[in-house]
Amino acid sequence: MGKKVKEAGVSKKSGYLYYVDKEGDIAEVKMARGGKGKGKPKKVSKTGVKKESGYLYYVDKDGDVGRAKMARGRKKK
Repeated sequence: MGKKVKEAGVSKKSGYLYYVDKEGDIAEVKMARGGKGKGKPKKVSKTGVKKESGYLYYVDKDGDVGRAKMARGRKKK
Protein backbone atom coordinates (compact mmCIF):
# COMPACT_ATOMS: atom_id res chain seq x y z
CA MET A 1 0.00 0.00 0.00
CA GLY A 2 2.50 2.62 1.15
CA LYS A 3 6.17 2.79 1.94
CA LYS A 4 8.10 3.80 5.04
CA VAL A 5 9.66 7.26 4.74
CA LYS A 6 11.26 7.84 8.15
CA GLU A 7 11.64 5.69 11.26
CA ALA A 8 10.49 7.37 14.47
CA GLY A 9 9.43 4.49 16.75
CA VAL A 10 6.65 6.45 18.48
CA SER A 11 4.73 4.35 21.01
CA LYS A 12 1.02 4.96 20.51
CA LYS A 13 -1.38 5.40 23.43
CA SER A 14 -5.00 4.29 23.31
CA GLY A 15 -7.51 7.12 22.83
CA TYR A 16 -5.10 9.36 20.89
CA LEU A 17 -4.89 10.22 17.18
CA TYR A 18 -1.42 10.40 15.64
CA TYR A 19 -0.69 12.29 12.41
CA VAL A 20 2.03 14.04 10.43
CA ASP A 21 1.60 17.83 10.81
CA LYS A 22 2.44 20.64 8.36
CA GLU A 23 6.08 20.78 9.45
CA GLY A 24 6.52 17.03 8.83
CA ASP A 25 6.63 16.11 12.52
CA ILE A 26 4.46 13.56 14.37
CA ALA A 27 1.75 15.06 16.57
CA GLU A 28 -0.81 13.52 18.90
CA VAL A 29 -4.23 14.77 19.97
CA LYS A 30 -6.85 13.22 22.25
CA MET A 31 -9.76 11.81 20.27
CA ALA A 32 -13.11 13.57 20.70
CA ARG A 33 -15.70 11.30 22.31
CA GLY A 34 -19.36 11.94 23.12
CA GLY A 35 -19.38 15.72 22.57
CA LYS A 36 -16.22 16.32 24.59
CA GLY A 37 -13.56 18.52 23.05
CA LYS A 38 -10.39 17.07 21.61
CA GLY A 39 -7.84 19.45 23.12
CA LYS A 40 -4.65 20.85 21.63
CA PRO A 41 -2.19 18.79 19.58
CA LYS A 42 1.22 18.02 21.06
CA LYS A 43 4.40 17.23 19.09
CA VAL A 44 5.64 13.76 19.92
CA SER A 45 8.58 13.36 17.54
CA LYS A 46 10.51 15.81 15.34
CA THR A 47 11.02 13.92 12.09
CA GLY A 48 11.20 16.87 9.67
CA VAL A 49 9.81 14.93 6.69
CA LYS A 50 9.62 17.02 3.50
CA LYS A 51 6.12 16.46 2.10
CA GLU A 52 5.58 16.02 -1.63
CA SER A 53 2.37 16.93 -3.42
CA GLY A 54 0.15 13.98 -4.39
CA TYR A 55 1.03 11.80 -1.37
CA LEU A 56 -0.79 11.04 1.86
CA TYR A 57 1.49 10.96 4.92
CA TYR A 58 0.53 8.90 7.98
CA VAL A 59 1.87 7.25 11.14
CA ASP A 60 1.92 3.47 10.69
CA LYS A 61 1.40 0.73 13.30
CA ASP A 62 5.12 0.73 14.19
CA GLY A 63 5.04 4.48 14.96
CA ASP A 64 6.99 5.41 11.83
CA VAL A 65 6.09 7.88 9.05
CA GLY A 66 4.74 6.33 5.86
CA ARG A 67 3.35 7.67 2.62
CA ALA A 68 0.96 6.44 -0.06
CA LYS A 69 0.07 7.85 -3.46
CA MET A 70 -3.31 9.60 -3.41
CA ALA A 71 -5.96 8.21 -5.70
CA ARG A 72 -7.03 11.11 -7.95
CA GLY A 73 -9.40 11.31 -10.91
CA ARG A 74 -11.14 7.94 -10.78
CA LYS A 75 -13.52 7.10 -13.59
CA LYS A 76 -17.26 7.00 -12.91
CA LYS A 77 -19.03 3.66 -13.25
